This record gives sequence, C-alpha cells and structure tokens, in this order.
Amino acid sequence: MDKRDVASILNDIGMILELKGENPFRARAYYNGARAIERLDVDLTTMIEEGTLGDVDGIGKTLEDNITELVTTGSLEYYEELKSSFPPTLFDLLSIPGLGPKRVKSLYENLNITNIGELEYACMENRLLDLPGFGQKMQENILKGIENLKVYRDKYLYIEAYEKAQAIVDKLRSHTDTIDVDIAGSLRRCKEVVSDVDIVLSADKSEGIMDLFVSLSLVEEVIARGETKTSVRLKNGMMVDLRVVKPYEYPYALNHFTGSKEHNTLMRHIAKMRGLKINEYGVFNTKDGHLFSCRDEKDIYAIFDMEYIPPELRENRGEIEAAKSYKLPKLVSQSDVKGLIHIHSIYSDGVNTIEELAEYARSLGYNYIGVSDHSKSAYYANGLTEEDIYRQIREIESINSRYDDFEILKGIEADILKDGSIDYDDNILSMFDFVIASIHSNFTMTKDEMTMRILKALDNPYVTILGHPTGRLLLSREGYEVDIEKILKKASEKDIAIEINANPYRLDLDWRWCKIAKDMGVKFVISPDAHDLKSFEYVSLGVNIARKGWLEKEDILNCSEIWEVDKGGI
Repeated sequence: MDKRDVASILNDIGMILELKGENPFRARAYYNGARAIERLDVDLTTMIEEGTLGDVDGIGKTLEDNITELVTTGSLEYYEELKSSFPPTLFDLLSIPGLGPKRVKSLYENLNITNIGELEYACMENRLLDLPGFGQKMQENILKGIENLKVYRDKYLYIEAYEKAQAIVDKLRSHTDTIDVDIAGSLRRCKEVVSDVDIVLSADKSEGIMDLFVSLSLVEEVIARGETKTSVRLKNGMMVDLRVVKPYEYPYALNHFTGSKEHNTLMRHIAKMRGLKINEYGVFNTKDGHLFSCRDEKDIYAIFDMEYIPPELRENRGEIEAAKSYKLPKLVSQSDVKGLIHIHSIYSDGVNTIEELAEYARSLGYNYIGVSDHSKSAYYANGLTEEDIYRQIREIESINSRYDDFEILKGIEADILKDGSIDYDDNILSMFDFVIASIHSNFTMTKDEMTMRILKALDNPYVTILGHPTGRLLLSREGYEVDIEKILKKASEKDIAIEINANPYRLDLDWRWCKIAKDMGVKFVISPDAHDLKSFEYVSLGVNIARKGWLEKEDILNCSEIWEVDKGGI
C-alpha cells in the first residue's frame, strides 16, 4: 500500500470510531495520523525497514503498528473488525452531503436505518422531523442529496475514469500485436464527468489482445466479447468498450469514436454536401466508393479544407466553422503554466510547510507559487487570524530571501460573507500580493441575493481573483444559483481574474462559460487548490478545462513567467 491508501484507511478508522461513539481523542488520533502520513516525502516501506516511522509527529506506537501491518501485509485486522461492527451499506450514508458520522450514528441507533433506501423512506414518512440534530430543513437537504446520488449514478469523475483507462491502455500497448492504441470518447474530449470509456486499438489480429483485455485485474465482468469489440465492467462499476480495427482504419475509428455525436453529425452533413461519406471505416466518395487514404486525423480534416480540430473542442460549439477559416485558437498547454496560485499550507488545512511547497514546485520547474490559506471565517479549516498572517508573511519573506530564481507570493483565500463583504479589513488585505475571494457558506441564497453578494465582493479594491465561481462539487452538489453573466461582466470591468479551480471535484469555472468570459475580456487563473504536494498534479485537469473553453496562454495570468498582478487589480 502507498501512503494515500494508508491515509485513507486511517481516516476510515477515525470515522468508524466516531460512529461507535468512542472517545473522540482516539478518532482524532487516527485523523491526525492520516494527515501525518499524507505529508511524508519518504517512502513508507523504507521508513518501516529503517524503524523511523515512530519518529514522525502524530504517529504513536499503536498507529506505527497499524501502519506497519497495512504496508507489509496489505490489510489490517483491527480495521476489518471495526468495519464488521456495522452493516456495510451504512457507510453509503456518508456520501450524502450534511451527514457526518454523528448524524449517521443517530439514524442507525434511533431509527435503525442501515442504507440509503431506508433513509429515503424515513424522510418520505417525516421520521427525521423530531430527531435531535435533524428537523425539516435537514430532511429536505437529505432528500435532495439522495436525488443527486440517483442522477449521478453510473457517472465518474474525469480523473477516476482517466486513471483506469490509462492503466488499461498501457497494458494493451505492451501486447506484441498492438500497433496503435488510444482513449477515445468523452474521456478523450476531457469532459469533466463521463459515464463509460472507449478505447480504440489497431492490430492485424485481435484474439491475443482480447484475451489480455478480459484478463486484466481491473475487470470484474465480461459483458460481451467479439473479434472487433469487447465490453467489460470494471470493479468500480465503469463500463469499458475496446474496439480493434485494421491499421488503415485506425484514424477514422479514433476520430469517429472520439465524437461528440453532435460534432460527427455536422461532419457527416458537410461530407454529404461534397458527395462524400464519413464514418468509422473511412472517408469515401459516394459515387465510386473510393477511400481517401489518411495517416492520421489531421489528414481527415484536411480533406474538408479544415485545420486539425483538437479533441477537446469537438462539441459542435463553433469549432468546425473556425477550422474552415483556420481561426482555431492555439490552445494552452500544461508547459505554458509557469506558476501555481491557490495553495494551502499547514497554516490552515494544508499538510505541507511553505518551504516544502516551494521546494517541490521548484523541482517541477515552476517559477513561483502563491500561498493562499483560508481566512478567519473558515474556522473549520483553521482559518488564519491577523496574528497568523503576520507570522506567515515573515516566514515567506525569510524563505524568499534564499531564492534568486523563485518566488513565494503572499496570498489569502478570503471568505465572501453573506452580505458580500470580505472577512478582513483593507489594512490586512493590502498586505497580500493577491486575494482570492471565495464563497464557503450560505449556499442556498436566492439567485438575486447570491449575485449581489458576489458583485459587492468584486467591488473590493483588493480582490484580484474570484475563486471557484459557482461553488459546484461534481457528482455531489450543484453550483449555487447565480447570474454568472453579470459576474463575468463585473470581473471584466474590475480587471478581476476568474479561477479555473482544477480540483477534480470542482473544475469550476465550467468550460462552457470560458469562451463567453474570454470574449468579454476576462482573464483567468488555473489553480490546483492544493492541500498537499500530490494535488499539484491537478493543474493538468485545469488545463483540460481551459482547452475545452478555447483558452490560450495569453488568457491565463499564471502562464506569465512572473506574476504580473498588482494589489488592487490586474
């Protein structure tokens, strides 16, 4: 097990201890242990072999023994015993927003609720109204959360689907009969949520490849197997289709199965107007059946006098018209990103020190980072007091004095309060290189109220970035009601950047708004919203969203070699 797996199990143990009503200090010890493990930059196996795991702050003898058992055996008897204390379906309740261990414990002990179906029925019967800690509003929120779970059933975050798909592609690529192989479908188009995975592979013979595919450890069930197409269900429930085509068919198949359906429909219409036919087998002359020879997708679009359309843009949102005029944008790439903004440290709810964050960013080739811990209103995330801010600024300035090729920027993620004010006064805000203004509370305001709240925050002269503008959590929570066009217009007028939050659960601003915002003159920041070093990888997800939104590096502030945003505006 790697440290992420170990930390996840330690967190689970803390949660189960809360469910059991154990001493809260025991649960906290496991939560703290998980956080300590996440912060490690040394291999766990090495620490165990060297006997140094117990030297880590937060890791006592019991935790050391538990972690050692997990890493060396792949399981933990104590964890399995704890899990057996409750019906396994009880833990599903924790996926509903607002239901933490204490409330789930109450539901289980008072109403004998063990799964989501029983909980929904109890809500429909109004059984939660008089239950301490619940009431009418909580019951309504639970029902809404259950409904969202139904809507999002059989849907997967991009990052989850991509990791599984890439692992399969890597295995298939290793087969001696494989010539070309790639991910297709909505995953190749970088949709933020996908329902299944398509893989296209070229080979002269398919039997051995199909044998390998169905035998992969990720596969739970073979749904259908054929010579050219095999469908499987993975252990996480996701469906994967593998199509094997002849080498000369590969460009056409990859293009067709990448989609989108709307993009393909318009391409077929254009082909028909030219006396041609385009499908997964090729581009043909309808009169004599002549196949146009194409080495790759660029050749396919060239047949129609178009420049190559990147997969991210194939959504029938003007990309074909732009390709005809050779006016497609030069999309931003990850190598264009020169610095990372929106990073949390141990000062609030991050797990790394500022120096650790800086050194890791330098090792990745970035020129700067922007540390932006939570502000004082975010008490749940250990938000910074004014005294904390002074201390952090002194530390940043001290570390910066050692660098001549790197800079740590002083920032804050400040809460937008219910009335639209920022939770520090101007004297404090003026001390920062940048201020991210975000909403973390009171999500249920009316559309007009929420819009006015954000507009007022954007009037603050020290706000430089609007964080995760709609507040959505993919597959969990819809964004709050807000007039996003008014927000974007105001941001353009005030020279305030809009964040593309690259956390895989957010990916907010939605890509569908990016091009509209760009046309309004809005600038952007792609940020990982990092709480640990691993989260730096999220930047690639933000780049995907920016590309789908037609953005170029000139549209994104942290694609500049140095941070060029002054306090009070861009």
